[in-house]
Amino acid sequence: MLKKFKKTAIGTFLVVAVMSTVAFSSDFFEIAKQIDIYTTLFKELNMYYVDEINPAELTDRAIKNMLGGLDPYTRYYDQQGVEDARISATGDYGGIGMRSRYKNYGLTILSIYKDGPAHKAGLIAGDKIIQIDDVIVEEFKDKSVINLIKGTPNTSVDLKIIRNGKTKSITVDRQKIEINPVPFYQMMDEKVGYIAFVKFNRRASSEVKKAYKDLKSQGMERLILDIRHNPGGLLGESVAICNMFLPKGEIIVTTRGKMKKWSDTYRTKSEPTDLEIPIVILIDGRSASASEIVSGALQDYDRAVIIGQRSFGKGLVQRYRKLSYGTQMKVTISKYYTPSGRCIQELDYANRAKDGTVPKFSDGTVNSFKTSNGRKVYDGGGVLPDIVIQKPTTTVATKALFSSDAFFNFGTDYYFKNPTITAADKFSLPQIEFSNLLSYLGSNTALFTTKTELHFKKSMEMANKEGLSNITNQYHNLLDKIQEEKQRGLESNKTEIMDKLTENIVRRYYFNEGVYQQKAAHDPVILEAMAVLSDTKRYDKLLK
Repeated sequence: MLKKFKKTAIGTFLVVAVMSTVAFSSDFFEIAKQIDIYTTLFKELNMYYVDEINPAELTDRAIKNMLGGLDPYTRYYDQQGVEDARISATGDYGGIGMRSRYKNYGLTILSIYKDGPAHKAGLIAGDKIIQIDDVIVEEFKDKSVINLIKGTPNTSVDLKIIRNGKTKSITVDRQKIEINPVPFYQMMDEKVGYIAFVKFNRRASSEVKKAYKDLKSQGMERLILDIRHNPGGLLGESVAICNMFLPKGEIIVTTRGKMKKWSDTYRTKSEPTDLEIPIVILIDGRSASASEIVSGALQDYDRAVIIGQRSFGKGLVQRYRKLSYGTQMKVTISKYYTPSGRCIQELDYANRAKDGTVPKFSDGTVNSFKTSNGRKVYDGGGVLPDIVIQKPTTTVATKALFSSDAFFNFGTDYYFKNPTITAADKFSLPQIEFSNLLSYLGSNTALFTTKTELHFKKSMEMANKEGLSNITNQYHNLLDKIQEEKQRGLESNKTEIMDKLTENIVRRYYFNEGVYQQKAAHDPVILEAMAVLSDTKRYDKLLK
C-alpha cells in the first residue's frame, strides 16, 4: 500500500513538474517571440522608413505606451528620470530652491523656498524665465530645459527673466537643496501640537520624530498629524512613523505579490516613543500610499482619530528595477493590507474596460473588517475617516481653474497691487476677491479653458476647413452657454476656490511656512481636530 502511495505521489509530482516546465517554457517562448517581433520590426523601420527616425524617442514612446496600459505607477525612467527619482527619495539636490512650471515653451516660477538661493537672489513667484545661461527657453522647446537650472553646488547660473513686463538679468548661486518632509510644526495652544508632513522620503521618520520631541519639550500633551495632500513614498518610513506610537512587534502592513520575496509582513521593530498621547490624523483625497498605511494602521489599532475626507485609495507597492544603460523601471510588485486585513485600493486596473475605463472597487461590494476595539472599517476606496468633513464635489470648471494660468496670474497681479499684507495667521482674503477673480476670468478667457471648450474649438476649426462656416453663430451661442456653466461650477466651489486663492497669495509673501500659519488659524478641519482633542469623552467614544 505504502509503495503504491509513493508511486502515485512521485507520478503526481512529475506531472506537476512537467506541466510547470511546459508553462514556463511556453511563457518564455512567448516573451522571446514578442521581443523578436519588435526587434525585426524596428530594424526594418529604421532601414526603410522614408524619413530619418529618432530610435531613442521612438523606443521611449513605445515603452511608455506599453506601461500605460497597466497602471499609472509602473513607469520607465531614462537617465535624467533616474536622477529625478533619486532626488525625490533622498530629499536633496543641487539647485536654486524653487518650483517652476513649463508650459507652451515658457518657464514660470511657481514658488520660492524661503532662504534658498533663488530667494536670496531676489527671484519671486510669477517671474518668467526666458533664458538660462546661453539657452533661450522658447527655442529649446522641451520641458527638460528646467534641468539646466540644476547643477553642482557652488556653481552659478545666469537667468534672464520677465517680471511685470520688465526684463531683468539675475545670477543665482546653486546650493545643495534639502527638501524637508516636515515643512512646518508648532504648538496650537498650551497642550496641542501640530505637525504638517508632506512626503515619505528617507528623512521622513527622523524629521517627524525631531518635530515631536521639540513640541514635547514645549509641553505638548495632544498631537495633530496633518498628512493631507501627502502622496506617500517609502513604505519603510511609514512603518517607522507608526512605530513611534505603537508597541514593538505589531503588524503595520502586509504585502502580497506574485513573487514570494515581495510578499512580506512589516512589524514595528523598536520600542515606541509614546503610547499614550491622544492623536488626530488629518487626511484628504490626495493622501495616498504610505499616508494610507499610517492612517490605516493607527485607525485599525484605535490609536488615533482620523478626520477629513476619504483618502485616495492606493493600495499598491512599487519597487525600482535597474535596466541597461543607466535606465530603470518602477514596477508595481504587490498589494498591501492594513493590520485588520483591508486592501484600500480604489481602482481595479486588472479589469480595465475595452474603452480604457478603470472600474472602482468601491462601486462594488466592499468588505467590513474590525479594529482592535471592534469598530467596523471597510476595504476598497481608501481610508474612510472617523469624522468626515463634507465638502462639495470639485467641479470640472474648478479643476480647470486651479491648473490654469489665469488663476496663478491673478495671484501675481494681487501681489504687485498689494506690496504688503497682514501677518499670515491674521490674514483672511476679503470675499470681494472672489468677484474680482470672476471678472478677471471673464477678461482672460484664453487663459482658462476646459477640455470641452478645447474640443469644440478644434471641431469648429475642422468645420471651417470643410466649408461648414454657417454654424458659426450656433458655435458662439454654445460657448456662451459653456461660460455660464463654468461660472455656476465655480460658484458652487466658492469656499474651496477662496482657500486655494488664499494659499496662492499668502505663499508669495510668507512662503510655505506662512501658508501653514494661516491654515492653523483658519482651517475648519484643523479647528475640528482641536475640538476633538479638547473633549476627552468624545475622543474616547470615537475610538470605542
